[in-house]
Amino acid sequence: MHLRHSDHDHGPKTVKVIYHLEDPHALTGNDEKTVEIMAAKGEHLLEVAVENGINIEHACGAVCACSTCHVYIEKGMDDLSEATEAEDDRVEEAPGLQRNSRLSCQCEIEGDGPIEVRVPAWNRNAVKEVPH
Repeated sequence: MHLRHSDHDHGPKTVKVIYHLEDPHALTGNDEKTVEIMAAKGEHLLEVAVENGINIEHACGAVCACSTCHVYIEKGMDDLSEATEAEDDRVEEAPGLQRNSRLSCQCEIEGDGPIEVRVPAWNRNAVKEVPH
């Protein structure tokens, strides 16, 4: 599935988002465990990650129909949109559920940050087809 990009102009990239990668090689192809990115208000955390080479799984194409893009928000929860009932229902299906669990496809940046996101090492789509 391809990522559904948000459909509105985002403006300047003024919000610092820090991704902590538990398995950086699987997500980026290198061993850098922390990636700092400047993002714009209105972007979703999944969108920011993928556009900057962090390949967080998103089996449903970022339409809140699965839980493969599950992440932990370690800082800046108040700088993100509130979880909807649909997101709450989906995130409950994710392994390793915690109070700070969110679906990165549903987290729209609204505040000034900084925002810190932990991408768990085990969060992979086990049935993902790899091109041959």
